[in-house]
Amino acid sequence: MALRRQKSNIVNIGMVILNEDEKAGMTVDQTVLNGKSAVVSFRLVNGGRKSAAVKLDRQACEDLLEAVTEILATEGDF
Repeated sequence: MALRRQKSNIVNIGMVILNEDEKAGMTVDQTVLNGKSAVVSFRLVNGGRKSAAVKLDRQACEDLLEAVTEILATEGDF
């Protein structure tokens, strides 16, 4: 019987995006396992309260990127 070692390289990345007054925004958390994205989750932040985490797959993240790009392509103060 041979001994086989299995090592996992797990990296957790957390990003916080807030309005200028820092009272509202969102958090984006990503888990990278052995160099590949395993989980991406989003939470809304309103004051001191956080919403439940919503996990998105890669296609949903790409759709979100497309939506935000379209929003930012339109001039305006929002």
